[in-house]
Amino acid sequence: MSVFQIDVADFTWIKGPEDDPKDLCLHGKVTAHIGDEVLEDQGTVSASALYLLRSLTEDHQTGQENQMIPCCGHFMVANEDLSAVWISGCPNGTDWKVEQVSGGVKITTESGKETFVPMDAYRAEVFRFADKVESYYAACGPKEPYDDFQQKGYTAFWNEWHRRRNG
Repeated sequence: MSVFQIDVADFTWIKGPEDDPKDLCLHGKVTAHIGDEVLEDQGTVSASALYLLRSLTEDHQTGQENQMIPCCGHFMVANEDLSAVWISGCPNGTDWKVEQVSGGVKITTESGKETFVPMDAYRAEVFRFADKVESYYAACGPKEPYDDFQQKGYTAFWNEWHRRRNG
C-alpha cells in the first residue's frame, strides 16, 4: 500500500443521494490512509478535493477553518476575477498538515505522526480523488445556483479547480 491513499464512497447531496440541482456541494464518506493511520469521516468532498489540489503547491496548516475533510461548506465566496474561491465551513472535520518539502510533501496527522510522500505519488493520488469527485458532478444534472452571489462562487470554485487540476 502507498503511504498516502484517499478515496470517497457513498456520494450524497445534503438532502440525500438523489441529485439536487440547487445543492452545489457534494458530500461522501472519505477514507484516508496516511502512513499507518486510517482516517475516516463524512465530509464535503467537493471542498476536500479542492483543498487537496491546493496542497500540491501550497502548505496546508491545521487548526484553521478549512479542514482537509470539512464537515460542511455553507457557501462559496468568489474573489474579484472569479479565479479562486473561499469556502465557508464550520470547525468540525478531519484535518492534517501538508508541507512542501524537497521532492514531495510531509503530511502530519492530528496525532503528530509524520509521513513523507514523494510528489509524483501524491499528485497522482490527489488527481485520482479529484477526478472521481468531478466525474460524479458530470454524471448529475446541471447545478442551478439561487442567485448571482452563488453563481459567482460556484463559477470561481470550478475555475480554481480546473486551473489547479490542469495547470
